Amino acid sequence: MYTASVETGFRAVHSVRMPDGTLETPHVHDWHVRAHFAGPVLDAHDMVVDFCAALSALESAAAELAGRDLNALSQFAGHSPTAERVARLIFDRLQSLGWSRLRRVEVCEAPGCVAAYEPCGASALFDDESAKA
Repeated sequence: MYTASVETGFRAVHSVRMPDGTLETPHVHDWHVRAHFAGPVLDAHDMVVDFCAALSALESAAAELAGRDLNALSQFAGHSPTAERVARLIFDRLQSLGWSRLRRVEVCEAPGCVAAYEPCGASALFDDESAKA
């Protein structure tokens, strides 16, 4: 399996509902986002993914969140804008743009605090792709 990743960052505010029911004070993070791509074969250009195109798409997805209060976004209505939910939002955005080799999105909201979204059965998706190659 070949893999490649691109990363970018953005700054945004959020507050999360804690397990005891209290809401954190709104605070800013410098969020770091990494998108991972994978495939059993390389494309016609000997790449898993074009770094420039993938980075541009990731930067565009991150720009939609930059400078925003994540709690105020409709995408998080009824949910806390946790790093896990941010990872899923960015994953879904990239996938909707046709990034078929996208496997996982990781979000770091603070040093040492990383959450990720990877769809269930993602490995099987790529096993199926190798059968077609």
